Amino acid sequence: MSVPTDAAAQKIQDKLKDVFKIVHGIDNVRSRSESDIQNLEKLKSEAASEQHLMFDGPRRLRGAYTRAMVDAKKEESLLRDALDQINDIRTIRKERRLQARSAGNKETIRRGTLMKMLLVSAQTLPLYVGEKPGIKAPPLCGALPAKSDYRAKVGDMVAALVKGLEMEETWILAEVINYDSHTNKYEVEDVDEEEKEKHIVSRSRVVPLPLMRANPETDAHALFPNGAKVMALYPQTTCFYSAVVKTQPATAADDYELLFEDSNYPGGYSPPLMVPQRYIISIDTRSKSRR
Repeated sequence: MSVPTDAAAQKIQDKLKDVFKIVHGIDNVRSRSESDIQNLEKLKSEAASEQHLMFDGPRRLRGAYTRAMVDAKKEESLLRDALDQINDIRTIRKERRLQARSAGNKETIRRGTLMKMLLVSAQTLPLYVGEKPGIKAPPLCGALPAKSDYRAKVGDMVAALVKGLEMEETWILAEVINYDSHTNKYEVEDVDEEEKEKHIVSRSRVVPLPLMRANPETDAHALFPNGAKVMALYPQTTCFYSAVVKTQPATAADDYELLFEDSNYPGGYSPPLMVPQRYIISIDTRSKSRR
C-alpha cells in the first residue's frame, strides 16, 4: 500500500532515528565484545601456562565463551535490524518517486547527477547475509539469475533490449513502468534523460538487475568467475556492452574489473574498467550499444 508523500517523509525520519539508535547499540555491544575477546585471550594464555593455571580456570573460560557468544548474537541481531530499517527507507523513497511520477511531478535529472545516482544505487545495494552458515544465496544475488517465473516490479531497474531510431537493437538501462501478464510484455522507460523513451518489450528481452550484492568471502558461488563473458554497463553510459571478467571483487565493497570488447584497442578489448555488481548480468547476445 502506498504512503502519502508527507506521511512518507515523516516515516523516513522516524526510521532514520531508529537506525541512529541501533548504530549506537551496535557500538556499545561491539565494545563489550572486544572486552570479551581480550578476556578470552587472557584466560587461554593462563590455561596454557601450568604455573598460572587456576583451579576454576575451565569454569571461567566457559563463562567467557558464553558471554562472547551472547554478545556476538546480539550484535548480529542489531545489524540485521539496521539493514531492515535501511531497506524500508529505500522502499518508501521508491514509492514516493513512483507517486510523484504518476502525479506528473517528475523532475529532470542532469546526466552528471544521473551518473552519481547510479553509482550510489550500486554502492548501497543491500548485501546478502545468510541466516545460517551453508545456506546458498538466493536468485538475483550477485551473478545468480532470477527464477524463470520472476516478474520485475514497477520501479525496478532492468536491462532491456530495445530498437533505436535506425532500428538497431541496444541493451539499455531502463525502469519498469508496467507489466502486462496477458501479453507477457513490459513497458519500460530509458533512464537516460536525453532519451526518456518508453518501450514495449517482451519478457524475453528484459533481464532483471541484481537485488543484492554477493559477499565474496561467504558466497563466492554467487559471483561471475574470472574469464566469464558478461554484459555490463559501460562506465558513464546507460548501455550494456559485452565484456570479460578480469578480476572478481575481493571484498563486498569491491567492484569487478572488466575488459570490454572494443575494436578501437589492440587485441579487441578495452583497458580494465571497474563496474559494480549491480550492473553486470549474463546475456547470450552481442547486440550493439550506444555510448
